[in-house]
Amino acid sequence: MAFTVEHECPQCGAPVELEETNRLLRCPYCDVKNFLFTRDYFRFVLPHKEPGKDILYAPYMRFKGIVYLCGETSINHRVLDITRLGATFKKLPMSLGLKPQAIKMKFVTPDVAGSFLTCSMKVDDVLGQVGRHSSIYSPGNFFHRAYIGEALSLIYLPMFVRGSKVFDAVANQPVAELPEGESIFDPAIDDNPGWQITFIPTICPNCGWNLDGERDSVVLTCSNCDTVWEALEGRFVQVFFYTVPGRGENIAYLPFWKIVATVEGLEINSYADFIRVTNQPRVVQKRWEDRNMFFWIPAFKIRPRIFLHLSRQMTIAQEEFDVIEEGPQKGALPRYPASKRSHPESKDYSGQFCHKQKENLSSASSGQL
Repeated sequence: MAFTVEHECPQCGAPVELEETNRLLRCPYCDVKNFLFTRDYFRFVLPHKEPGKDILYAPYMRFKGIVYLCGETSINHRVLDITRLGATFKKLPMSLGLKPQAIKMKFVTPDVAGSFLTCSMKVDDVLGQVGRHSSIYSPGNFFHRAYIGEALSLIYLPMFVRGSKVFDAVANQPVAELPEGESIFDPAIDDNPGWQITFIPTICPNCGWNLDGERDSVVLTCSNCDTVWEALEGRFVQVFFYTVPGRGENIAYLPFWKIVATVEGLEINSYADFIRVTNQPRVVQKRWEDRNMFFWIPAFKIRPRIFLHLSRQMTIAQEEFDVIEEGPQKGALPRYPASKRSHPESKDYSGQFCHKQKENLSSASSGQL
């Protein structure tokens, strides 16, 4: 279940509600659109009703997404949604329960009053917990895990200390007992570090037209000058693309990433090498020896099994499409491009290309993009 976030429109100040995975904020009052950008992950806070108290905020790291496990004979997946305490004081609740579903969260901004406990959990730590959790449901040996994160965020729970007890400032209930005579929180407290969200106006840097996209799109398109843009380092950077022209009516255009990569550990320098290494039931053509090898990955949301199926079929086929350097006028699905942590690496799904022989799968799994 997606959590709801409430924020003020940066243009007119009106309240706007969005889901935690949304990146495009459109104000229903002034109709201005902004793209939300952060350098690492978004930070949210649960609002409290305890004015006048010295509030401490405890960090909880959240992951919502899909874990892929590359095993000996197949690739399995699990859909997971976990929240884990990121503070060193382990007497606090280990998760937030249903609070984020029942209460509208807010972004952490410099004007949030209170002190923040340092988050000792790194992104790799929470992904490690996700991996161990997913392994319970997929027994047996596996070579690698991959994560496609729909949401990776930090959620802060407000608390206050009364006497020797720590209280949840949302429910006003005690959640932990402090060791007598110890101030365990002091070394772990950070002042508000001034986290800011960057609001990027959705104006095409090339022609000044409005950029289009769905609320959770992370790549936006300009229908005026046929350009595509991705947010990097707080600004829009152009993404180069091609379109395969469709024929007929009622056509839907699906975005894919076409990736050229160096594969370490496997001799795959051409499409012919790929066919041989993965033991495909195809006769290698001479012209394939000089043909670059590309990996195709869906850039839109789709069920995990279909995601793997499309990746496999498109990569094996290596169709040489006739393309044009302009966008489709209509029927295009919103773009969901893969970031560093949101698509499988080669050894995460290279095993699915191997045809039947187990030893080929083991060999392919040793490779890495």
